[in-house]
Amino acid sequence: MHSTRDKNEEEIELIERARRLVPLLKERAAQAERDQRVPDESIIELQAAGLLRALQPRAFGGYEVDPRTFFEIQMTLAEGCMSTAWIYGVMGVHPWQLARYPIEAQREVWADDHGALIASTYMPAAKVTVVEGGYRISGRWGFSSGSEHCQWVFLGGILPADGDFASEHGTFLLPRSDYTIERNWDVLGLRGTGSHDIVVEDVFVPAHRVQRTNNWRIEATPGRLINTNPIYAIPFAQVFSRAVSTSAIGALQGAINEFRANAAAHIGKHGARTADDPVAQIAVAEAAITVDALKLVLERNYAHLMDLARNGEYPDTETRLLYRYQSSYVTNVCADRVNDLLRSMAASGLYNSNPVARIFRDLHQARGHIANNFMAYGRSFGAVQLGLPNPDPFV
Repeated sequence: MHSTRDKNEEEIELIERARRLVPLLKERAAQAERDQRVPDESIIELQAAGLLRALQPRAFGGYEVDPRTFFEIQMTLAEGCMSTAWIYGVMGVHPWQLARYPIEAQREVWADDHGALIASTYMPAAKVTVVEGGYRISGRWGFSSGSEHCQWVFLGGILPADGDFASEHGTFLLPRSDYTIERNWDVLGLRGTGSHDIVVEDVFVPAHRVQRTNNWRIEATPGRLINTNPIYAIPFAQVFSRAVSTSAIGALQGAINEFRANAAAHIGKHGARTADDPVAQIAVAEAAITVDALKLVLERNYAHLMDLARNGEYPDTETRLLYRYQSSYVTNVCADRVNDLLRSMAASGLYNSNPVARIFRDLHQARGHIANNFMAYGRSFGAVQLGLPNPDPFV
């Protein structure tokens, strides 16, 4: 990634570890797609390399890296397998969120195992009942990526008003014994993410395992009193939204790599070389500058967010809307560029065995995530640009 920021040796080593995994992930990508599950070997390797602890507090064996390093790791992994990079982004960002919880919750998850993994699904599906000491919840949630590899889960619901806190979105943290996974992830792309349903039936969740998700106040994020690294002061929506879009940039780079290798050698049935095709030449050029531009915007936005966090400042509404819009735009423009690459491979590119075809499916699946609905976020940003009030409470 282009950057004027100096990475420390630890960050450089983590990125290099991710780069060394790319060939292995590439070899297993078809298996992940068939099995609807990233292979266990890949998860073991991610854990052994420390990559899933990139954003975890140092007090619990983590690295507390700059978010730009975390997303560079994610993009690197996506060059080998976008499904692996997708669940890396989701599971890998959860230690960052848990670091904002009360210390009791952090100890419950990490005291005995610094490598414990958390899945999530933030749709506000919980039926919530306030009880003494916490809440009882029930419900069914969809799209829990990587859930079969995890020992805990974050679940979304609407918390009632409480004292100075208004009613707002909340995240409930549950251990594996409190929920069941219903395997139903049979979809077009990102099949390896295993984004199955989560079912909960009348479970007690103590108050210290509940967080007002997008509330920046220190009262709502008491873990920041202990984990004082400014990375934990960035707004939730600005971090998680990128976790479900940034793998698309690396996947597009992976498609470029595959396309270049194929086009250099491919001669069609009628004797034409792909490398000589002007359409193919433009397609790969457009894809390359798209990757470059998206990385530069990511770098700039997080440089700004980190500067604000260091100074104890919260980004204004217009900035948050712009950055959220730019995040949601990523999967859509990457899907458009891979369309052009696949079209330039003609009929031979349509076989399921073609890695570019798999990336095509993965990118089109990714653009369906609610956080990647660029038209909705574009309207919100545009409304504020035109002097109207912000219509998005979760930004």
